[in-house]
Amino acid sequence: MSQTDPNKLKAALCCVGALAIWLGVTALFIGFRVEHVVLAVLIAVLFFASNPTRRLIVALVPFFLFGISYDWMNLCPNYNVNPVDVADLYNAEKRIFGIAYGGAMLTPNEFWALHTQPWLDVLCGIFYLCWVPVPIFFGLWLYFRGQKASYLHFALVFLLVNLLGFSFYYVHPAAPPWYVANHGFEAVPGTLGEVAGLGAFDRITGLNIFDGLYARNSNVFAALPSLHSAYTLVAFIYSLRSRCGLGWKIALGIITVGIWFTAVYTSHHYIIDVLGGIACALVGFLLFEYALMRIPAFNHFIARYVAYIKG
Repeated sequence: MSQTDPNKLKAALCCVGALAIWLGVTALFIGFRVEHVVLAVLIAVLFFASNPTRRLIVALVPFFLFGISYDWMNLCPNYNVNPVDVADLYNAEKRIFGIAYGGAMLTPNEFWALHTQPWLDVLCGIFYLCWVPVPIFFGLWLYFRGQKASYLHFALVFLLVNLLGFSFYYVHPAAPPWYVANHGFEAVPGTLGEVAGLGAFDRITGLNIFDGLYARNSNVFAALPSLHSAYTLVAFIYSLRSRCGLGWKIALGIITVGIWFTAVYTSHHYIIDVLGGIACALVGFLLFEYALMRIPAFNHFIARYVAYIKG
């Protein structure tokens, strides 16, 4: 899309202003990490390098906002807003999905903790590593295959699902299954993250990937809904709505179900959490496609957005 100099100047000012606000708030209230600086430099370089790279950066804004909103939840931890559900969620899981075993009633997480298998540990670790990279890769595939409208709808629904999930974390903070196994039913603010069953993948492979990821998690009371269970489901839905080959549909379907199983098998989520994540994905999709897109002003905004990234 051709642009006049004033439009280019406006776009440049918006980019610089947005980066300044993001970095300023992060520096003041959270603290810089190396990845903040690297990402800011990469965005600036690509935005000003050429028209195609500028359009790519603008197209990726929903994913940038996802990352920033996740990071900014550290500004006000959810356990400071509402009481944390530890025992009620555990008891509900046992009541609804409990498994009778050895004379006791176990949650599915507790049952699988007694029946782990090395091959399942590795397979589940692979599935869980897909939760964000695969949806992003799918989105980029849509973008570079020329399906810009499908890409943008997918990216914005991905962002909307995250915002819905993050909001619920504040409405109903909830502890994951591994927290109960390690700490009991008392919620202790500031408890560090835990790899739980994913630690087996690290031990078997020697990669220590999950240990590095979960060691940074300063808020463990964000189990319901399971957004791990939502991301690839959103990608799967848009693989059905876009011009994708059967391979994408099958792969995303398998990965999605694999992540659902892994969430429970590794004690990172209850089945209730997984169902909450599925509901979050479906609500986000329906809200965007069948409510927001019927608002003329919003529909017009999306049309202009698609036109811009098409160039």
